[in-house]
Amino acid sequence: MPRVIACDESGYEGEHLVGGVTTVFAHAGTDLDVATAAEVVAELRARIRSPAQEYKANHLLRAKHRDALVWTLQRLVGRASVHLVDKAFLLARALDGIAPPLVEVEQVLRARTPAELGVAVEALRATAPEIADAVGAKRAAELAAPPPFPALDPLPAAIGATVARWSDRGPVELVHDRQTTLSAARIAALRAAFPALAGLTLVPSRSDARVQVADFVAGVAYRIAADALAGRGDAELLALLEPYVDGASVWRDAASGAALGLR
Repeated sequence: MPRVIACDESGYEGEHLVGGVTTVFAHAGTDLDVATAAEVVAELRARIRSPAQEYKANHLLRAKHRDALVWTLQRLVGRASVHLVDKAFLLARALDGIAPPLVEVEQVLRARTPAELGVAVEALRATAPEIADAVGAKRAAELAAPPPFPALDPLPAAIGATVARWSDRGPVELVHDRQTTLSAARIAALRAAFPALAGLTLVPSRSDARVQVADFVAGVAYRIAADALAGRGDAELLALLEPYVDGASVWRDAASGAALGLR
């Protein structure tokens, strides 16, 4: 039987990597069974005592619930992982050194049709004429021969990283929070790209305690990592998060990366 890993993400804005709401993307997985995950959720309810029907990571991130946050990160060591993405660095890496991560550059790389591409290239030409043609040519090539997954979408690679992290004992099956970008065709492509992925089932997090726990890990990791990237790192929380962080995370900043255990 495949090993079942429950997953959720935080900071996801599709292919919108710069100029959006979030600077970091986090994808978490946990191997807890349903009963153990329910025990974790019940313990957090006892500690936090919020009347909310569904607990989310923001409950743990409130200053008054720091003890519950620390308990969670201590409790789940070895039972959860998180793949982190510095979204601006992912954009820069996708450009192969052509240009810095500008909002206008991203618009070119997100163009869906030749007409959209033409408009986006002209907008880029107004701010960075020296790179407009090179970036436009890169996107035109991708439109002519689309890659299996959009280069700017962090989710497919993060799913692959999660599969790699948990497939040391054989194939894994993911139970993932509902995500509109994970269509049946996209799931089939993921299974083709990552042979250790035995299946991927989408469920509402509210209905599955395992996914709720993955939501806690993803949301907490997103906030801790984003604060560190912005120069506001919390040393205690970074040390607690470090055992969870996937070494294949996409990260450039040396100081925050070292604090997260990324060398």
